[in-house]
Amino acid sequence: MVVNIRKKRELVARILGVGVNRVRFEPDKLEDVADSITRDNIRSLVKSGAIWTVKPKGTSRGRAEEKRSVWKKMHGKGQGSKKGKKTARIGKKEVYVVRVRSMRYHLRVMKERKDITNEIYWNLYKQVNGGHVRSLAHLRDLVKEAKTR
Repeated sequence: MVVNIRKKRELVARILGVGVNRVRFEPDKLEDVADSITRDNIRSLVKSGAIWTVKPKGTSRGRAEEKRSVWKKMHGKGQGSKKGKKTARIGKKEVYVVRVRSMRYHLRVMKERKDITNEIYWNLYKQVNGGHVRSLAHLRDLVKEAKTR
């Protein structure tokens, strides 16, 4: 005797409160599903894992949100939108690190070119480390001063 599984699927959908297309049956246990008549039988099959439901398919918003976030990043970056000091957007430490690295790089280049001696190099290096040197222009002035001594 052939049992119509479609009716069982509709019954399961009504019991679980989901759509008919979301109901799935274990292929090995189709006979048990066909034999189940009452709602209690079906609930026990759901509990045992012979019947289950799948999540509803939806439209993915991933690509749309990615596109929107890129758009948002581009906008509102002009001078008129900025509030506060420069240090409000870039931290003081970050500015300091960039400045010190550039000064150390320039010192290294000058030493390799033999523009300054090793003694002058280390003297200025320590001044950079101690926060005495304000900028690259100030560093160049100090180099000129050190050479004339």
